[in-house]
Parts: sequence; structure tokens; C-alpha cells
Amino acid sequence: MAITNKVAIILKPKVVTEFSTVLPNLTNWLIRRKVDVYFEKSQESRILKIFKNSQPENFNFINRDDIAKKCKILITLGGDGTLIGAVRSKDIKKVNIFGINMGNLGFIAEFAKHDFYEGLEMALKGKLKTRKVQIYQAEITRPGHKKIKLNFMNDAVITKSGISRMFNLELEANGESIYNLAGDGLIVSTPIGSTAYSLAANGPILHPSVKGVVLTPICPHALTHRPMVLPDNETLSIIIPRGQEDIYLTIDGQKEFKLEPKDEIQIKKSRSSHVNFYINEERNYFRTLKEKFKYGRR
Repeated sequence: MAITNKVAIILKPKVVTEFSTVLPNLTNWLIRRKVDVYFEKSQESRILKIFKNSQPENFNFINRDDIAKKCKILITLGGDGTLIGAVRSKDIKKVNIFGINMGNLGFIAEFAKHDFYEGLEMALKGKLKTRKVQIYQAEITRPGHKKIKLNFMNDAVITKSGISRMFNLELEANGESIYNLAGDGLIVSTPIGSTAYSLAANGPILHPSVKGVVLTPICPHALTHRPMVLPDNETLSIIIPRGQEDIYLTIDGQKEFKLEPKDEIQIKKSRSSHVNFYINEERNYFRTLKEKFKYGRR
């Protein structure tokens, strides 16, 4: 019997035609190893349709925030977005995440859809290594309101909605002014997220072991406002000045929060939150950069 006998599976929200074969094969593979399989309750009708309305034994539905209570392994079937969304689940640090990439990019999801069973077997037996990834927090302070705390793994982005127009932000680190930014927005990226939106905006690539965050201005008015790397033990403060309207904070490209003048957003490491990813030992960071981004090619 497997050492781990309770596993949860989270699917990409959008339809993926290959789920009709990959999901039943994976589920039956787990059940043959006497593993109880858990799916999100919100996806019950969709899952049953994939299984043609037949529910195998050892097959359960629970709320996403209950996954950490039941399971030690969480499998994500989708891409990086599916995995990033799963990271916001309650008590996620208690679970080891096995990311299976169903698409083409899959920079964070370690395992390919056609070649993951050997790694999963090792994970079930407790023989597959994991790496710990820091989660960061955006804390919004608004006069007269309770603080709002939003966790993120990739990036926190401040932009203006509607017609693209320049706006202003005040940036501080540990209470000291960095600069007042005028531009189309700001990306605050973690090392994991430095190869995403920030890279497209000409930000630097940070190796995952670097303890820092990247500040990448989006189309700044002043050419001297370049991307900057700050140590992650500092508290970054972003203040929305008076007169700025229709400003939004987007977390990991998935959650949006409308900001108001005089709001202050503090970004720092989440003290109690991290996530554990299983490592595909056949991959390494620089090889993945070359494969996924054609990094270093002429």
C-alpha cells in the first residue's frame, strides 16, 4: 500500500479535451494503489460527466478549503495558472503539490502530461523531493476600514482600468522613499514570477533561490525609473495619491481588487505561508529556461 493514501486532484477550470482520457487513467491508476481520490465539490457534475456519470469507489468530493484536512498530496491538472490558483487554498503549506502540465508552457508545473507516473509513484511512497516556495502578501490599508490581506506567489500588479492613461504611485521601502512613479502601472514580482509579466515588461530574471522581489514599472514616464530588485525582508509600501481613480490591484493575474485614493498597499513575505512543490529531478532551472523561453539563443 502507498504511504500516502489520500490524494486530491484540481483541474484547470476551462475545458481540456485530453481530460477525457488523462483523468480516468490517472484516477484508476491511483485507485489500483488503494488511494482515496478527492475532487472539488464545485466540479462534481463536470467530473461525473468525464466519467460518464459513473462514480468509482474511493472517489470523493470535498470543498477546496478542506483539501489540507484530508490529503497530503494535491495534484494539479492544467498549467501554471491552475497551480497558482491552487496555492491560495486554505492551509496549503500542509500539502505537497504535484503539478502536471496539460499545455505547452508549464514553467512552474514540473511534470509533463505524457510522463509523470514514475514521479507520482515516488511521491506516494514518500521518496520524491520537494522544494519550499515562499508566499508573499499584499496588505491593503484604507482609512476607516479593516485591513485586507491577499496572498500571492507570482506577482501583484497595479494598473488603471479602461482607457490606458498614465497615473501616479508613491513607493517606499521600510518607510524610506524610493521614488514617485508616473506611468501605466507597477509589477511587484517574486522570484518565481520574474519569468512572467515582469519579464515581458523588461524586468530581470531572478533565480528561485534568490531572496528578493522585483519592482518593474510599466511604461514609466521617466526613463530613469528602471526595474529594481529589493531584498524580501523589507516592507514595500505603495501609496495611491489623491486624485487617482480607477486603479486596480491584480493578484497572480486571477484576483482583482479596486483601490481608492489614500490606500496603502504593503507587500512583504507572508510570515506563516509557503508552499511545497514536488521536484522533477529530470529537469533543472536553466534547462527549463532554454526549453520554455529559448533563453540564451541567438
